[in-house]
Amino acid sequence: MSKEIATQPIAGQKPGTSGLRKKVTVFQQPNYLENFVQSIFDALGDVRGREIALGGDGRYYNRNAVQTILKMAAANGIKRVVVGQGGILSTPGTSCVIRKRKLSGGIILSASHNPGGPDGDFGIKYNTENGGPAPEKVTDAIYEKSTTITRYLTVDAPDYDIDTLGLGKLGDLEVEVIDSVEDYADLMQQLFDFPAIKNWLANGHSIRFDSLSAVSGPYATRIIEGLLGAPKGSVVNGIPLEDFGGHHPDPNPAYATDLIEHMNAADAADLGAASDGDADRNMIVGRNLVVTPSDSLAIMAANATLVPGYHKGLAGVARSMPTSCAVDAVAKALNIPAFETPTGWKFFGNLLDAGKATLCGEESYGTGSDHVREKDGVWAVLFWLNILAATGKSVNEIVEAHWAKYGRHFYSRHDFEGIDTDAANKLMDSLRERLPQLTGTPLRGRKVALADDFAYHDPVDGSMSQKQGLRLVFEDGSRIVYRLSGTGTEGATLRVYIERYEANPSRHGLETQTALSDLIELSRDLARISELTGRTEPTVVT
Repeated sequence: MSKEIATQPIAGQKPGTSGLRKKVTVFQQPNYLENFVQSIFDALGDVRGREIALGGDGRYYNRNAVQTILKMAAANGIKRVVVGQGGILSTPGTSCVIRKRKLSGGIILSASHNPGGPDGDFGIKYNTENGGPAPEKVTDAIYEKSTTITRYLTVDAPDYDIDTLGLGKLGDLEVEVIDSVEDYADLMQQLFDFPAIKNWLANGHSIRFDSLSAVSGPYATRIIEGLLGAPKGSVVNGIPLEDFGGHHPDPNPAYATDLIEHMNAADAADLGAASDGDADRNMIVGRNLVVTPSDSLAIMAANATLVPGYHKGLAGVARSMPTSCAVDAVAKALNIPAFETPTGWKFFGNLLDAGKATLCGEESYGTGSDHVREKDGVWAVLFWLNILAATGKSVNEIVEAHWAKYGRHFYSRHDFEGIDTDAANKLMDSLRERLPQLTGTPLRGRKVALADDFAYHDPVDGSMSQKQGLRLVFEDGSRIVYRLSGTGTEGATLRVYIERYEANPSRHGLETQTALSDLIELSRDLARISELTGRTEPTVVT
């Protein structure tokens, strides 16, 4: 029943920060998906007897890919595949399943916050036995295999019924179709004070959770409306659709506009929240207030002991380098370490596994902890619900009190999307060459304390990661950071991060872009963005 299909390498199958992401039409090319899946199996060595998880965010081509991978797993000698019902498993949900069931790893099918549908994006990544994204040494090995592949293995068999729960066989492969939500919901009940949250909701408080027609819908509906008793309709756009119902499944103010409009209205819910395509990102919204991901991480760290799963305190915190320094201020007050890592959740994995960090987060609307090895959108919303229930305060009151105690880190990210790749590389190379001369230089009234190309020395395994973003740090704590994103599928995305610290509470009410206006102008002039890319304004500002 097993057969060997001749193939040849296909250029461009190098995983980025979150796996391989391309247009659906690229994945639909003959042998494209098969080559990459076989490269995963080959890079792992002898996979016979392994047990893995499999699922995705339900976007277009998800079900097709699940069937392809099941047949290839059978041919390659995988012992057992645990697959989410209908091929549905959120990214944090997959991590949870891997860890709870002690599997060898898992394959996740998602392009996260990228658009879906026949003309949209698709993605695939491998997670290791700790439940986290494969480290660079594994993704590099997968890529190397993809450049020399000559064959892939599959079986002649009808498609497997992935809609019916239970155990079955595909050739010699054991297939277990599981309830996509159950393992995850069980874990959440171990971490959070469900009775307190349930009581808070029963006493007239409300939540509006927008799942953007993506995979968080079944998780949020089961937990928030089911286990916590929120009124039906508290979760909106809760059914995963192949094209996300036309939504851009990226939980930020530029795309989750319906949620922002609701939270700015007179009858706004007490807590607004949204999650992305694969449910690993989150946005927290108060009334007329979007909580930045950087502030959200800091506030969660400052209030962690209010949450049962973290009542003993935090071993440490970690943030990606472009994320604001707000959590650093909390760590200093708590006398715990704060780690600065490159962008990409895999860099947090070692810190979490070694017990050096408990909470971690990225400015791109991702927050998580040591409960799984992925960022986790629904978990973050439950964390905020627990804080609200425990304090009796509103989102706005919590944020304002935090700023009063720790100061406010005004922060914004400006994305220049779909720019010419050569132009983007020229911009970064040119700026990189000038960095050594900038340290100690005054720029627009601020003196540069540090100008470098961020490199990370992993304190756990000793590995080095170079060229992780260009940063300018000023003596007053202000920062400008430049990165090329690894999550897009066309052209290049230049991300520019701007931050300014303000201790004076009387200035905390300034509008963010106004507070950062001089740094924004400096960031564009210094990198010659208009001159080199032809762009005078960013595509998206968050």
